[in-house]
Amino acid sequence: MRTLTIAAIAALIAAGGGYQALACTNLIAGKKATADGSVFMSYAADSHNLYGMLTHTPAADHPKGAMRKVVDWDSGKPLGEIPQVAHTYNVVGNINEHQVAIGESTWGGHKELEDTTGQSIIDYGSLMQIALERSRTAREAIDVMTDLVEKYGYASSGESFSIIDKNEAWILEMIGKGGEKGAVWIAVRIPDDAISGHANEPRIRKVNLKDKENVRYSKDLIKFARKRGYFSGKDEDFSFADAFEKHDAGTRRGCDGRVWTFFNRYAPDQAKDWFEWVDFRSDEPMPLYVIPEKKVDLAGMQDAMRDLFQGTPYDMTKDVGAGPNHVPYRWRPMEFEVDGKKYCHERAIGTQQTGWSFVAQTRDSLPDAVGGVLWFGTDDTNTSVYMPMYCGMTKVPLQLQPGDINTFSYDSNFWMNNWVANQCYNRYDLMIPDVRKVQGQLEDMFRSSRPEVEARWAQIAATEPATLTELQNEEAAEIARKATQEYKKLAEYLLVRYMDGNMKKVDENGQFIKSEYGLPIYPDFPGYDPAYYRRIVDETGDHFLLRDSIQ
Repeated sequence: MRTLTIAAIAALIAAGGGYQALACTNLIAGKKATADGSVFMSYAADSHNLYGMLTHTPAADHPKGAMRKVVDWDSGKPLGEIPQVAHTYNVVGNINEHQVAIGESTWGGHKELEDTTGQSIIDYGSLMQIALERSRTAREAIDVMTDLVEKYGYASSGESFSIIDKNEAWILEMIGKGGEKGAVWIAVRIPDDAISGHANEPRIRKVNLKDKENVRYSKDLIKFARKRGYFSGKDEDFSFADAFEKHDAGTRRGCDGRVWTFFNRYAPDQAKDWFEWVDFRSDEPMPLYVIPEKKVDLAGMQDAMRDLFQGTPYDMTKDVGAGPNHVPYRWRPMEFEVDGKKYCHERAIGTQQTGWSFVAQTRDSLPDAVGGVLWFGTDDTNTSVYMPMYCGMTKVPLQLQPGDINTFSYDSNFWMNNWVANQCYNRYDLMIPDVRKVQGQLEDMFRSSRPEVEARWAQIAATEPATLTELQNEEAAEIARKATQEYKKLAEYLLVRYMDGNMKKVDENGQFIKSEYGLPIYPDFPGYDPAYYRRIVDETGDHFLLRDSIQ
């Protein structure tokens, strides 16, 4: 089984059309905010042209004078080379062998701050990957990332990064300096008892700049903002988010709305006051983090990544766009115009264009190779299955290896998930119970087996690391195989059960019912809900009326 190099990863991404990350969601939970002391961070890579795959870069020793190639994640374009360090760490997806995990969301910021020097060679994706290769802690990752852009220049636009290890969670926000080399940035530690998140909007506003333990920033941050005319107040009132980005109705609703709905799940009494910000009715912004009113667990984090604004004013199953089958998806573009006025579709965390996503789980109570897990899924978070992939793995399962966004494959987890999801997009309310049954069974099995598996692995981690690695590789291969095969069966089942607009009868076990003579029972005709029929009459009057007399 081949290992992907950085150049190979970039080439594959380029072949798939580019990793356009302007639509990603990160959610965070500190170790005292969670039920078991885990630190959680989630990430959805939402791109309409991104193939869902798991990457791997092995640990390696490098000779003195070795150079590392830097390739732009979005385009596959070679950007340059930087000196390699003596040793780099094992990286599985977005987590390394020391339980450091990194995610991001792009927000762009002022266009004039994008690099104009032509000399910058560190893009946001390479920044994350290199930091994972070289960092043992979240703080060290921040040092690596900020040192890199200072030395070699920052080749991307405004970004927010989530950075966690087994003890801490941080948000780092960064933007370039236009014609000047490097970037300005600020990093804030999320308190252990808090939850946070970001989704294509910078979120760090007024903080205690004197708190060196929990707040870090570039030495010229405020000076640069003043020089460019982005800020003119007192230093203590400085807001990174407001200095370097504009927050209009579209970004608040489509971006901050995703963070708000996470807060609403775990701190509803507080979140109700921040909906006015999201709905563009108040200029009092949401806080960077909130103390949850209940503990967050793994299943809860996975479920939060499937959020569709259920039970909120933005509930996507309730408005006219949901249609008769209450479909919580809206095709792009997100904004449209009627009679000279701009309107929008909702942008939820769960969305059809996701290439892959994960919930990173890190724990100081276990050896690193066991404590760090990437609960990884491909395609739409709402319908996919999260599979445990450990940070000590050295082989990527067949079903999660690189593929082609334009070439269907039955061996691909991404394509089997797409087959299921795209059937649901047409008849959501009828099909989603069948999906939830299979999805739930698989994830319950994966989660419930962890205590026994991890206890056994923890015992051999120190004395038999090679054996542990092989066990983790074998388990990952079996889990990916099973999840992919079960979704292939599910996709076939959905096609058969709901063909031609009908709904075939099944027993309590989901098996198709046959007559006493072995023939298929006549299917049900589910039709549409009463509200849809009412809408037809309201919009067409008597056009479809069956008259009871000649008029």
